[in-house]
Amino acid sequence: MKRKQFIKTLGLSSLALSTKAHFESLPAFQGLKIGLASYTLRKYSVDQVIEIMKSLAIKDVCLKSFHLPYDASPQELKATAEKFKSNGLNVYAGGVIYMKTNEEVEKYFKYAQNAGLKMIVGAPEHHLLTKVEEMVKATDVKIAIHNHGPEDKIFPSPASVYEKIKNLDARIGLCIDTGHTFRLNQDPAAEFRKFRDRLFDIHLKDLNSQKPEAENVEIGRGVMNISLYLQVLKELKYEGIIGVEYEKDAENAAYGLTESVGYLRGILRMS
Repeated sequence: MKRKQFIKTLGLSSLALSTKAHFESLPAFQGLKIGLASYTLRKYSVDQVIEIMKSLAIKDVCLKSFHLPYDASPQELKATAEKFKSNGLNVYAGGVIYMKTNEEVEKYFKYAQNAGLKMIVGAPEHHLLTKVEEMVKATDVKIAIHNHGPEDKIFPSPASVYEKIKNLDARIGLCIDTGHTFRLNQDPAAEFRKFRDRLFDIHLKDLNSQKPEAENVEIGRGVMNISLYLQVLKELKYEGIIGVEYEKDAENAAYGLTESVGYLRGILRMS
């Protein structure tokens, strides 16, 4: 059996054992917490997301607007967050949230407050960073700015984020997307090391190549060095969430998500 297949089998066996009538999240492996970017399950309802997370023993989720709508009332936002909490889950952030005006910055920080979020995973335009810093100070909601790769003219790389925020409030940091970083021909592990002091969040992907047009695949099936990324995060004593973001096959994403989480846990059990 090939090493990758063995790791996947080992991880999937742990998932099967974790499915209980009473939900219990699996403890952090080697200090690392595997979570979910809910964009993965964008075609699934809130109730389905909760059940999938429980079946995979994942506790932490960053909710996209499919599951936490921007136009929801404060009461509706609180109710959705409470629904996750009552099931033993933690909505640790919302996003990715795009911000193009000062009014949108205010709107989305208030949205985060109303939902009880401690962090936004965001993509504000450069000219809004002063307003972003103002709202961070006013609300005590952190923001992790997400890079989006070669097509993104605002924040393509982790370095492009860091250069703009390094002198701003310490509650403004980075969400490094491994897939978009890899498509820039950069090593995500090296970027973790460079920007560790402002590394708030990670969106973890695997790709079928390093070309700009690379496609998302199940974690463990692609060409990215996932094992190295986890090893570096352990060395750095990274305390944030590693949010799995599986973008392929949106209608049936639960299957690829299950395989991806199993592969990650297999690596961590063997390391």
